[in-house]
Amino acid sequence: MGLGIFTSQLFSKKGKSDENLAAFNFEIQDTASVNKIIITEPNGMEMTLIRNGNQWTDGKGDCVQPVLIFNVLEAAHNVRFKGYVPENSVKTVINRISTVGIKVQYFQNDSWSKTWYIGGSTSDHHGTYMLVESEEAGKSDLPVIAEIKGMKGIIEPRFFADARKWQCSGVFAYQMDEIAEVNVKFNGRPDRSFEVRKIKNEYLVKYGGKYLTSLDTNMVYRYLLNYKRINFENPNFELSDKQIDSLKKSKPFCELKVRTTKGEKKQLRMFRIKASGEGEVDDFGDKATYDINRFWCELPDGQIVKCQYFVFNPLIMGHIYFNPNRYANPPQS
Repeated sequence: MGLGIFTSQLFSKKGKSDENLAAFNFEIQDTASVNKIIITEPNGMEMTLIRNGNQWTDGKGDCVQPVLIFNVLEAAHNVRFKGYVPENSVKTVINRISTVGIKVQYFQNDSWSKTWYIGGSTSDHHGTYMLVESEEAGKSDLPVIAEIKGMKGIIEPRFFADARKWQCSGVFAYQMDEIAEVNVKFNGRPDRSFEVRKIKNEYLVKYGGKYLTSLDTNMVYRYLLNYKRINFENPNFELSDKQIDSLKKSKPFCELKVRTTKGEKKQLRMFRIKASGEGEVDDFGDKATYDINRFWCELPDGQIVKCQYFVFNPLIMGHIYFNPNRYANPPQS
């Protein structure tokens, strides 16, 4: 609706000159003063990005990926006029912007500063059709072709409103001494379940239901260091709400619980993804009936995400670190 109104205003102003060079005024030199960005897609989906000090969040205060913010601010700082739209194509380009264009609103120091209307790429993909509205120069009469200085390609892919693509992918970011207890439960393979507990300055390891009598503390350290940086691969772009509900009601192949020294608790529930081919072997040496590269995981907030075994195996495969042949009665805590 906003783009449609803007388009009608453009046509009503046709014939006026761009004496104030509004058509070229895309750049924001002081991107450090940008503290709010709103991106709106043609389908009405909207994403609000807010700066809090040196950190950026979405409108709900949730973490967003810094690299994506960098891409947006870099575009704002380095955008340049590349060329004019041929006169016989102006109407077509304006119509394209009004129907499939992306709207980007920039705010500097809490005040609206500039709005971009991005309407797709040129045929050679070396330029992007854009319109601009700014506080100091008003609305541009005509679209132009813009580019990012020093870079080939188009601008549009940097701007999207799907919150799933913006969210941070971090699952764990713990230092070793922050972890008080880890419990890994394999449903269907209890012999591979284990737990690691810190009592005062000592560690206890329980594997397959029994405690280890002789413990290599260095191996415990190596295991706990894996929690320093763990990320999921992708948000869920595949499963419907009905499929998610069904997945959550099924039994996970593994459950991972972490408790910190400050009392924070996190639980992950991991679910297999059915194999698309045959002949694969799992980490236990058995024939795999599931995808051996990726699995679904329910995060503590209930969100379903896709994860890689390559990333999570160091957390759940206890036999890598702990010798399961040294058992004894549980020590007194």
